[in-house]
Amino acid sequence: KQDLSRKLVISTEMPFIRSKPRSRTMREKVTEEVKAAMKAGDKPRLTTLRLIQSAIKDRDIANRGNAKDAATDDEILQILAKMVKQREESAKAFEDGGRPELAANERAEIAIIRDFLPKQMDAAETEAAIRAVIAETGAAGVKDMGKVMAALREKFAGQMDFGKASGVVKGLLG
Repeated sequence: KQDLSRKLVISTEMPFIRSKPRSRTMREKVTEEVKAAMKAGDKPRLTTLRLIQSAIKDRDIANRGNAKDAATDDEILQILAKMVKQREESAKAFEDGGRPELAANERAEIAIIRDFLPKQMDAAETEAAIRAVIAETGAAGVKDMGKVMAALREKFAGQMDFGKASGVVKGLLG
């Protein structure tokens, strides 16, 4: 007969639990912020966060049509950078049109969206990064500008204004 009086020993090792804590994805961060804004009753923030979620879902749908996976964190960063740029242009248009209250709303949305973007590089950091990428890629002239810009976009997505960066690249290569 088996000894039924033995105590059950539970292993403390759980192979299904990762030993390193997994970092949250951008999608998870946005979802958590939506929940927090709902609980706090912060309607302007909630509206902007829902716009972000909508833009991400639009990209997911577009990717599905092209037989791709859901938007990655890098794609989400690109979406957020595009949203910031659109709102900056809108704010400027509203100011030029004499509608400062609408410009203020756009700037408030920009601040919320920027919470999800990495810290923007200043001019000195941008130039140093560009010089490093030029050295890495072996770019010698303006004809190599596309190669340098592609490498910058890959390494520093969401961290620099690529419109300004292209002018710096052109100046350093030309």
